[in-house]
Amino acid sequence: MRIASITAGASGMFCGSCMKDNTLAVALNRLGYPTYLIPTYTPITTDEASIAQEQVFMGGINVYLQEKVGLFRYTPRWIDQLFDWPRLLRWVGRFAAKTRYEDLGGLTISMLKGKQGHQRKEIRRLTNYLRKEIKPDVILLTNVLLSGVAAPLSEELGVPVIATLQGDDIFLDALKASDREQCITIIQKNSESLKGLIATSGFYADKMARYLGIDRNRIEVVWPGLNLKGHGGTRPPRHPVGVIGYLARIAPEKGFHLACEAFRILRAQPNIPPYRFHFSGWLGEQNRSYYEAEMEKFRAAGLANDVQHIPCPTLASKVEFLKHIDVLTVPTVYEEPKGLSILEAWANGTPVIQPAHGSFPELIAATQGGFLVPPHQPEPLAELLAEKLSDRTELARVGLQGQLALQEKFTDSHMAQNTIDVIQRFMKR
Repeated sequence: MRIASITAGASGMFCGSCMKDNTLAVALNRLGYPTYLIPTYTPITTDEASIAQEQVFMGGINVYLQEKVGLFRYTPRWIDQLFDWPRLLRWVGRFAAKTRYEDLGGLTISMLKGKQGHQRKEIRRLTNYLRKEIKPDVILLTNVLLSGVAAPLSEELGVPVIATLQGDDIFLDALKASDREQCITIIQKNSESLKGLIATSGFYADKMARYLGIDRNRIEVVWPGLNLKGHGGTRPPRHPVGVIGYLARIAPEKGFHLACEAFRILRAQPNIPPYRFHFSGWLGEQNRSYYEAEMEKFRAAGLANDVQHIPCPTLASKVEFLKHIDVLTVPTVYEEPKGLSILEAWANGTPVIQPAHGSFPELIAATQGGFLVPPHQPEPLAELLAEKLSDRTELARVGLQGQLALQEKFTDSHMAQNTIDVIQRFMKR
């Protein structure tokens, strides 16, 4: 079985979905199922070696120009090819990351309309490439925002198309209400051309069935998994005092401000050891002022020397970061569908404290590798941090428990085999 996995680049940002898609493609190939990872919009960015095709389809510049200027809907391929140059897309992506999602409603609607939208020649190019070069037996779309291609690919290639649900609502919720409603209506229609859908957690399958108005029985669950190469190994000697860690995009939706406030509340308590707060993650220019505001609050509280921003541009540096902290918290504001940073913490024996929403209760129940607190509230997070950091030996035991459970349930091999099992069930329907 040959698999074409069509993913969406994230404008140069380290994106959990891109990294998960790449890890899955590598693992599927290792299982003996030739899998071709095909990027759309922009090249993908991962902290592991990417196996994505060099060509970018439905390139971000072209789809934008074809939406805004009618002339570009008819330009010859040699002109379009100039705008699909990967280095140019990466460069433009630095600026595209600043674009507000709410401004992308018209383009999103057009893309979801598929061959009835303004980007029909981009779909034609993708279809021809898959027919001539890949010859897939099944096509995976890594989000339903790409579902505009489902009908033409299914009809013209005669193969089943399956879509993954792994964060689509976050983008849709940021659109204007009228655009969001129109997008959901079109996705419902597009889903009729899908053989089935795969969600990254039971929570997210339930949520998106309601959100999109799709029969829950059409959605199967495959938990994400990690390639454990480079993870694990001996943890270094612990810091003299406890270290709290945050590893995620430095952004409001990831709850960076909640982690910062919880640390300030913690340190303001009497008789508290001088715990430290280390944080890492991609910082986009659109969130620079947000980040600086939190740093100013640390300075005003006299904590500037107790917090540290540690860049982790590589897998090795990320692993070192996780091994040097006692506990990880990423108190997301939105309901997280995957939780990859939580899996990465467990891969290195680090326990977690997470909000009791999204996929986190499901993951922690499956591993016993952490603790839950009420979401959106820094005070209970600070209280639980104080309680757990008072017994760092017990924290280390919980981290090891998470690590052992991850090795049994959340590896890339588990994810790949479970994906194949789901695909085969879908193909029998």
